[in-house]
Amino acid sequence: MIARPDCLTQRRDFNVAVRSQDGFRAERPTMSADALSDVLRTVRLTGAAFFDVVCKAPWVAEQPLREAVLPVILAGAEHLISYHVVTEGRCFASLVGAEKAEPILVEAGEVIVFTRGDPHVMASGPGMRADPPVSPRLPEIDPSQLPFAVNYGCDGPVSAKLVCGFLACDAQPFHSLIDNLPRVIKSGDPKNPDGGWLGQFIRLATSETADRRAGGEDVLARLSELMFIEVVRRHIEGLPPGQAGWLAGLRDPFVGKALSLMHADTARNWTIEELGRDVGLSRSVLAERFVALVGVPPMHYLAQWRMQIASGLLAEGNANIATVAAKIGYGSEAAFSRAFKKIVGRSPSAYRRPAAAAPPSPPSTVQVREPAL
Repeated sequence: MIARPDCLTQRRDFNVAVRSQDGFRAERPTMSADALSDVLRTVRLTGAAFFDVVCKAPWVAEQPLREAVLPVILAGAEHLISYHVVTEGRCFASLVGAEKAEPILVEAGEVIVFTRGDPHVMASGPGMRADPPVSPRLPEIDPSQLPFAVNYGCDGPVSAKLVCGFLACDAQPFHSLIDNLPRVIKSGDPKNPDGGWLGQFIRLATSETADRRAGGEDVLARLSELMFIEVVRRHIEGLPPGQAGWLAGLRDPFVGKALSLMHADTARNWTIEELGRDVGLSRSVLAERFVALVGVPPMHYLAQWRMQIASGLLAEGNANIATVAAKIGYGSEAAFSRAFKKIVGRSPSAYRRPAAAAPPSPPSTVQVREPAL
């Protein structure tokens, strides 16, 4: 059921930097697809459990608690992402319990993603809440029934149609991507709902939910993962000038290249001088620029990235600690263990033990819940 494609495998070259009297500049900002791909691979992004929703106003639905959803999407995962694609009509989305959270209009051709699985409401009008409160219990549904058809409202014309689903991923010690995304992202173009990659996703998702062909669940899982990646790329490309953070660092021609170099050869004994030479900046200028965007010095980031990789390998439960140490650039198991405990807060063996003791994946029966999105 669970599809785990390698994401963004296509490499992108950085634009050539040119020198001006003011120093280095680039022809235009270019996102480091390499670093983004690496991070996406380490978090085990997984899509599952889909809903084909038909709504007749007035209607309202609230998402189940993330604790009820995560175990049935990816056993042992710690992070939930939920999304709603409007394929027809319009509706309103809003976070539950968030101060100053204004309802967000979502129209046909748009997708709204709740990147941290926060409780939220989808409704035909702003300010609506489900009554009575939704129970977190999930009845069992056979996977062959997915996508699960849901109808909201009573009589009257259809006011909205949606394809809804969940993504799960590992929340490892240093989650560069998730930690830097806003809690809610809306993407798409209601004036051109069939245009671009998101338009293709909407058409394919609509077709799969309507036709219910063999293998449709896996197709929707892969589409969901790719849709999320496209939403993230659009978000990064749309960041305003002067924006700080890891995502902005990906787009910077120098910091992005430094990130890409460290991700491409994590085990190398990098120095700030080598990074500066390879990206075309002095040691001091690169360090200053990197801290301004990413928030930590390059070598500090490299140490965190190494531990992100190590924690993923350890979580699989079958990796030898000495092998993990060598893979990320440590000459001895002892040196790696000291660094891991200092940065992560637990020894490698203690970190691996809970993962090894995790319960097995659930049986083929998938649990979903009606009527919440």
